[in-house]
Amino acid sequence: MMPVQKLAENIENGIIQIAPLAFMRGRTLDNAFVILDEAQNATLPQVKMFLTRMGRSAKFVITGDVTQVDLPRNQPSGLLPTLDMLRNIEGISLIELDEKDIIRHELVTKVVQAFRKRDEERERDEQR
Repeated sequence: MMPVQKLAENIENGIIQIAPLAFMRGRTLDNAFVILDEAQNATLPQVKMFLTRMGRSAKFVITGDVTQVDLPRNQPSGLLPTLDMLRNIEGISLIELDEKDIIRHELVTKVVQAFRKRDEERERDEQR
């Protein structure tokens, strides 16, 4: 982690920028390392807009948990369709984590497993 003072300096000097997704339109991000966090709460057009901001020598990272979407029911997450579309494109890497990768309290893993089991049971019941 970066010390708080160094972070503040980097923000003040424009080395680090924090920008809402809504303010990305029209920008080209050259020579940048850019993170879209909580991408499960972005729509497909928003994810496309984000990815098309990539300029020369830029690296983009998208993080998100498709099991924790906070969008309204009528607005699907753009994360899963994006993963499906980009999965086999050379130069793009996907890293998918599961409950084995949880580094929080050991009970968090058990909670995630319980919710996954519940979801799987609901899917089975719906298929009957």
